[in-house]
Amino acid sequence: MAGAPAPRLSDYRLFTDPGARAPNAGLTPYALNTPLFSDYALKFRFLYLPPGAKAAYRPDGVLDLPVGAALVKTFAYPADFRRPDEKVRYLETRLLVHRPDGWAAYAYVWNEAQTEAVLKRAGARIDVGFTDAQGRARTVDYRVPNQNQCKECHQLDKTLTPIGPKARNLNGDYTYAEGRENQLAHWSRLGLLTGAPPPAQAPRAPRWDDPAEPLDGRARAYLDANCAHCHNPKGAASNSGLFLTLDETRPAAIGIGKAPVAAGRGSGDLKVGIEPGHPEQSILAYRLASAEPGVMMPELGRSITHEEGLALVRAWIAATPSTSKPPQKP
Repeated sequence: MAGAPAPRLSDYRLFTDPGARAPNAGLTPYALNTPLFSDYALKFRFLYLPPGAKAAYRPDGVLDLPVGAALVKTFAYPADFRRPDEKVRYLETRLLVHRPDGWAAYAYVWNEAQTEAVLKRAGARIDVGFTDAQGRARTVDYRVPNQNQCKECHQLDKTLTPIGPKARNLNGDYTYAEGRENQLAHWSRLGLLTGAPPPAQAPRAPRWDDPAEPLDGRARAYLDANCAHCHNPKGAASNSGLFLTLDETRPAAIGIGKAPVAAGRGSGDLKVGIEPGHPEQSILAYRLASAEPGVMMPELGRSITHEEGLALVRAWIAATPSTSKPPQKP
């Protein structure tokens, strides 16, 4: 995958069929315990490693992926989320390619016939209609990012980098063709990953949508996936002083009792990021609830409110004690 990006997704021969439903032998599917919300889009993720290459385990941050590796992610919508495997429309497939000079991001937009996706450096906007899981008719002004927008979210220390494939977010089961298995164990068994401990000894991010998991862990995992790619000490929003990574324990850094660095309409005239026990007085919940440009957070990647994620964060704030003690680390 060295050199200039291919004009068509099929040029990479990642899939054996024109519609990219059948992955080639070099692709390994994966899922994240808690993913980024993208206007309810389904996401189909794959890892490509060059023949003989291996990823190296890291307990923190993204796995060490070798030059030549690629992350493949397709965004799609079923006609009806109550039957998510039927009438699925692909919108775009994004590639993150590890080149000798660093990571590069490319977006390929699918045609109406679902037979080819072509490179769109400038991004695109696609009108999408679907029926949601509650049976409601919904529409989305779906936005394919341009290359500069890719850099905004995938920037760490001013360098383009992957976000999702961290050990803690891969430490969960996946149903493969041959059966269900922990992903870290599966990758290690196949020789795709070196240095990983047994899954029970590796860090693990909670699933945000599993009510059996602790509320604090679920909410913190959600904020980590949806906000921390910018809100971390090396991210694009580092000057905010609001750090929402899963391992952050300082109350003020998470937003508890913290006034915003720059006040404005994004604050909704509220005083602090998190007012313990009061989501209605918390800027964090206000911005997650908004779909207005300049107010909503995250700024990119969504055009509508994630109702279930917002409900989770509000419940977490409501349950947060009014104390200076840091919240329990998930």
